[in-house]
Amino acid sequence: MFVPPDFEVPLSLETPDFVLRPLTVEYTEADHEAWMSSIDHIRATPGFPDGRWPRPMTLEENARDLARHAEDFSARRGFTYTVLRDGDVIGCVYIYPDGVRSWVRASDASLDHALYDAVRGWLDSVWPFDDIDYVERRT
Repeated sequence: MFVPPDFEVPLSLETPDFVLRPLTVEYTEADHEAWMSSIDHIRATPGFPDGRWPRPMTLEENARDLARHAEDFSARRGFTYTVLRDGDVIGCVYIYPDGVRSWVRASDASLDHALYDAVRGWLDSVWPFDDIDYVERRT
């Protein structure tokens, strides 16, 4: 079991720079634009080492992918959050049994370390993990 049955999964993380909310199909168009505009940047982000993702997808394929992440969230198999800044999608955080990954769009690359630090602190203080893999950001 990934998280205990009685663990109340957080529905948000708020910082002065961004907000995390569960990823749903409501964000399809903005999510699609965010990562499609940043493929090379995301592939260079720690935690995305093999170059298989992101890959170009149609809007419909992206909607199916977001629906899968939302189903994982509902079933407590994994937890994907969209990263919002001033209402715009600027990234994602994936919390799954095999580890945590996060990315920000290329135009918001300066927030990568802030996102990592906020999520790392959130994982350590709120989530029920003794140890989970989240590739450290180097400065």
